[in-house]
Amino acid sequence: MNRLAGLMGRILLIVTLFGVLFSFAMFQGGFVSWFLFFSYLPIFIYHVGLLIYPIHRFQVTRHLSRYIVRSGDSITVTIRLKRSIPFPLYYCVCEEIFPFSLNKLDKRVEKYQYLDHPEKLQVNRSMKQVIFPGLKRAVELSYQLDGVPRGEHHFQAIRVKTGDVFGFIQKTHIFPVADQLVAHPVQRPIEMTERMDSFEQGPVSSNVLHMNNTNIAAGIREYEPGDKFSWIDWKQTAKKHTMMTKEFEQEKSTDTIVMLDNGYYDGINGLAYEAAIELSLSLIEALKQQSSNISFFSIGKETVPFAVNQNPYETDRLLNHLTRMQPNGTNPFALELSKTVMNLPYVGLIMLVTTRLDDMQTVIKHLRQRAKQVVVHLIRQENAIMEAERKQIKQLRFQGAIIHVITEKQLVRQTIEVNAG
Repeated sequence: MNRLAGLMGRILLIVTLFGVLFSFAMFQGGFVSWFLFFSYLPIFIYHVGLLIYPIHRFQVTRHLSRYIVRSGDSITVTIRLKRSIPFPLYYCVCEEIFPFSLNKLDKRVEKYQYLDHPEKLQVNRSMKQVIFPGLKRAVELSYQLDGVPRGEHHFQAIRVKTGDVFGFIQKTHIFPVADQLVAHPVQRPIEMTERMDSFEQGPVSSNVLHMNNTNIAAGIREYEPGDKFSWIDWKQTAKKHTMMTKEFEQEKSTDTIVMLDNGYYDGINGLAYEAAIELSLSLIEALKQQSSNISFFSIGKETVPFAVNQNPYETDRLLNHLTRMQPNGTNPFALELSKTVMNLPYVGLIMLVTTRLDDMQTVIKHLRQRAKQVVVHLIRQENAIMEAERKQIKQLRFQGAIIHVITEKQLVRQTIEVNAG
């Protein structure tokens, strides 16, 4: 309403000035008065033409150099304006209306130095460029979009503004130009270790569940030179009166389940949440190279399962899920996890990826009944770990779980060192 009133005021000023000059020329006469009137006449005609010029008929398009990227990548965006009537325009201001999802900056591993202050990566992106189209029918401009955060980003509109030299008339139109930019989470290099860094002191040995193939007894046979002494089956030896040893066959790789905490709680650290997603994807890719049968569970408001090695399309579906997911749970991770535990098969290894420890003693106890080993990857800023949480970590370790605390010191490295169990 205020904008319309301002426009009408400017129009009234132009018409009034035209009427004053015309009246002055008619009553005063002479060369000077008519010179002033005819000098103003082109300006008046231009303003009238600009007033009725339909800028809403511009054809505005947006082109992205890449539509699918990894988080932290940069892209080039090109905006093109086309028009059928080459009306002389002194200037145009093009403004990109960014989606709210782009109001974050992703600096790859460098961003984790702000794990204690994730708000420092919040940005208000803006892009305004002035172009001078003149009589050109088509013009274009480009800008760089840096540090694209993870997620699906929907561009919706571009604002174009133009006017006259004196500022009497200004016209603005918002063009609906829809484009989608998809930024998948980054896969980090993972180094699987048989030992893990203790929370309080140096390395502590753990019962390692190797991902390599192991041997199980499948029958018996006669002793052959080179057989180990421990392979001898003494009962069968006594029965057959000849040296018998156990015969082995290769056991398939250990089944592994990775569970990601997708719950929402007060004070969630968005940067730690991003690290949890990247770590989950990296763990799955690392485990796939070791030929494990891997299942993944995203546990939040809904539990979404993925059988990564059983379906060739599951990996793509998982990647899309990790790209779009946002914390959506309303209950603590331990509570949601306890609902899933009872339906789990017995497996070799269960890995939990979370950013916060709840009261997990009971659920860890149940998980220990479903797996040979349970590993919890806890992502926290170093100075946020309280004494109560330290005690809880000790209790969980006493229950037989392996707690791997990952802080900004590990996350800023190119390769993340994690415990394989």
